[in-house]
Amino acid sequence: MEKTIFPETFRISRNVRMKRNGHKSLMILFTGLPCSGKSTLANALEQRLFSKNIKSYILDGDNLRNNINKNLTFSPNDRSENLRIASEISKLFIDAGIVVLAAFVAPYAKHRDEIRNLIGNADFLEIFVNTSLRTCEKRDSKGLYKKARKGKIFDFTGISARYEQPKNPYIEINEDYSIEQATDLIYSKLVKKLKIS
Repeated sequence: MEKTIFPETFRISRNVRMKRNGHKSLMILFTGLPCSGKSTLANALEQRLFSKNIKSYILDGDNLRNNINKNLTFSPNDRSENLRIASEISKLFIDAGIVVLAAFVAPYAKHRDEIRNLIGNADFLEIFVNTSLRTCEKRDSKGLYKKARKGKIFDFTGISARYEQPKNPYIEINEDYSIEQATDLIYSKLVKKLKIS
């Protein structure tokens, strides 16, 4: 087949954008069970970054599934496609010099490795929000766990679909941390990675 796609090369590079922003761009993946606190932590961290003039953007699993990926189910293949699209979007933000805070269940180690490989190890940080299933079910204001236990939701992580815990995350946050303590810990470890000028 004849080649018909020729990507453009633009004059303003990622390095130029990072220099202008005064910090490195990268992707931070918050992974954990549904209702573990991924989006809550991403929101708290973004507020901290914003207060320090660090340019960031949150990509949230539910938000993407509400628009861009609304045609995808929670089957393993569709989960893989959901995360692939999220990773490609993240690459664009990284190229724009922005810190991406990605809050996704991302239950399978294989898929998280695929994200790491696509983004690049130097630009990828994995944060495991390690909250017990019991606590997640208590926090579930939408009643999704109850529906999953009654068989009304299929492929629901933690009930009818497995979650493979990260073996070596950059940071692990357990349920004993307050939001403030977790945010402080994450930010303190990010400072060197972001190379803030």
